[in-house]
Amino acid sequence: MSNFNVGICCLLVVLECYIISIEAFIIPLLSAVWIMLPAYLPNPVAALCGGGTPIDFKRSYKDGRRILGDGKTYRGFFAGVFAGLAVGLVQIWCSDAFGLTMLPAHTILSVSVLAFGALLGDMVKSFFKRRLGKERGEHWLIADQYDLVAGSLVLMLLVDPAWLIANVTVPVFIVILIITPVLHRLVNMIGYYSGVKDVPW
Repeated sequence: MSNFNVGICCLLVVLECYIISIEAFIIPLLSAVWIMLPAYLPNPVAALCGGGTPIDFKRSYKDGRRILGDGKTYRGFFAGVFAGLAVGLVQIWCSDAFGLTMLPAHTILSVSVLAFGALLGDMVKSFFKRRLGKERGEHWLIADQYDLVAGSLVLMLLVDPAWLIANVTVPVFIVILIITPVLHRLVNMIGYYSGVKDVPW
């Protein structure tokens, strides 16, 4: 075999390895975003549409601090859940209409659980923030970034573990952990500069 042919073979091997490595990253990335979209959307929509009656009805816990705070309202909660459910239904339609078989298959149950769980996780985080004496909008590293992930995936584990195991593989879960803080920061910066949020985190 000539040096030229050897060079061509080596180039093809390198190119194939490169394509495989790209696919190994792109597919989990697309899957992670597709899975989590019904969970990512409720929080910013709740912040945008919030106001009105607080979920805790302004009641205080036994430590004298608010149970959740004014930032968690019924209007924001239901608007957020509706937004997550709506985008999830669009995803289900797109999967059927365009044959997106390479992406995880959402169900009405999965998008409902993800949307509800994301805001439930946010409320649980707010409860513990109040217990620690942290005020509304005060930064809480890690908890602020992963509350929606914990809430949505833990609730899914309780409601439909088979769907969770089938779709949230280890690579997909790792990608979710990587991209969530980035998207969280980006959305909060947009909310801050547009006047929706008081702080950029």
